[in-house]
Amino acid sequence: MFKGQPKGLMAAALANMGERFGFYTMMAILVLFLQAKFGLDGTNAGIIYSVFYALIYILALVGGLIADKTRNYKGTILAGLFVMALGYLMIAIPTPTPVPNKTLFLIISCIGLFTIAFGNGLFKGNLQALVGQMYDKPEYSKLRDSGFQLFYMFINVGAMFAPFVAKYVRAIWLAKNGFEYNPSLPSMCHQYLDGTLTAEGSARLTELAAKVDLTGAFAGNMDGFVNSYLNSFVTGFHYAFGVAILTMLISVGIFLINKHKLPDAKSKKDAAADAAARGEIQMDAKEVKQRIYALFAVFAVVIFFWFSFHQNGLTLTFFARDYTSLSLFGYNMAVEDFQSFNPLFVVFLTPVVIAVFGWLRAKGIEPSTPKKIAIGMLIAAIGFAVMALGSFGLPDSKSVTAMGSLPEAMKVTPFLLMGTYFILTVAELFISPLGISFVSKVAPPQYQGLMQGGWLGATALGNQLLFIGAIFYDNVPIWLTWSLFVVACIISMGTMLFMLKWLERVSK
Repeated sequence: MFKGQPKGLMAAALANMGERFGFYTMMAILVLFLQAKFGLDGTNAGIIYSVFYALIYILALVGGLIADKTRNYKGTILAGLFVMALGYLMIAIPTPTPVPNKTLFLIISCIGLFTIAFGNGLFKGNLQALVGQMYDKPEYSKLRDSGFQLFYMFINVGAMFAPFVAKYVRAIWLAKNGFEYNPSLPSMCHQYLDGTLTAEGSARLTELAAKVDLTGAFAGNMDGFVNSYLNSFVTGFHYAFGVAILTMLISVGIFLINKHKLPDAKSKKDAAADAAARGEIQMDAKEVKQRIYALFAVFAVVIFFWFSFHQNGLTLTFFARDYTSLSLFGYNMAVEDFQSFNPLFVVFLTPVVIAVFGWLRAKGIEPSTPKKIAIGMLIAAIGFAVMALGSFGLPDSKSVTAMGSLPEAMKVTPFLLMGTYFILTVAELFISPLGISFVSKVAPPQYQGLMQGGWLGATALGNQLLFIGAIFYDNVPIWLTWSLFVVACIISMGTMLFMLKWLERVSK
């Protein structure tokens, strides 16, 4: 699989695994944590989630600028790993739930999230820039797309296990305190404490409390149950964030052991035979401008894709909790389990996609990278269309809240979300690794880090819009929420096709 690829590719992918583990831990539990810890509604939790994910990517511009100016990509990457670990530590330390001072503890959590985002900004784009530099050599240039696809596949191995670990840690802590898992209970507990629980919801809370209180210690003591269950539920989340610290430190070790295999921009700069420097000399100002214009055009288009795709950690997670049966062939699932399907599909589908593109390349009919991105956007639209059809006729979110939770008989099969994640993962494989590849190919050599930061900055803008999905989820029929993303992906595809010939010409 790695035959003919640069020797540093596997080292870079392994070093990225820890970051992916932390990212998918966040993807799986962040909004659930915010709601269980602070009693936030979907819209407010969605705003914090969207700002955090926007910062993860927009700060990559800062990280790219630092690395481009210092030419110290490796040092910037290493600093990013340590800063991310510090951020996870800040939110991993358990604090009481319900919180005695909601504003203070929410600010502390947000500072921790900002620290993680800043570390990610130092790390992510610059590691991608180093991978791109490996393919600047003529003997590797034709393997650029497949190289980035392999890189993307292997970094998702860490992501594949993160949701399971987060679920396992939380389950251990609940069991230690004599409780069973139920995803609907934290919301009802907060409504009980706030005095907003309806009579129907109160009856439902009493019913569920009797089921999950395995020792019967809180029989007839609803106040004690609510406080103890919330504290146990959320403390498990705190410890799950702590696991991400360990994976960051593992990534640090892998990076230090293998960094000699990665390109060294500082030594290249001082050498007379620096390929990047030669590129700067040969590329005139007009060509540099054309390339930057093309990149910014693609950045603008993919905003709509990321606005849709990254709903997997927000509205799709809400849907898993509120509308989806967690029973599958006798196995009791958790909400977090659904976040494992995307990286799992990435790992297993990437060789298939690479093989298909390789076959098309051998036939001389492989689509260009911009065309692949447009196809990916169409596939994403199909994925959300499946969700819209599968959600038609379900009660809206406000009705579910009034009930306390949706009766099991009204919930949809987990195969709806699993199928949607499968389709969205195929779309992702047409867009994310190939978009990174496109940036590394088209970006002028002196702006490699900055343009990789630009790609991540476009992702940031898409992520900043994520909260719109949460607003729709809370206020309109569920099927209409997914229809919004269908429209966004279709607009992205149409715009990409409109620019296709120009982008293909610039990227030659």
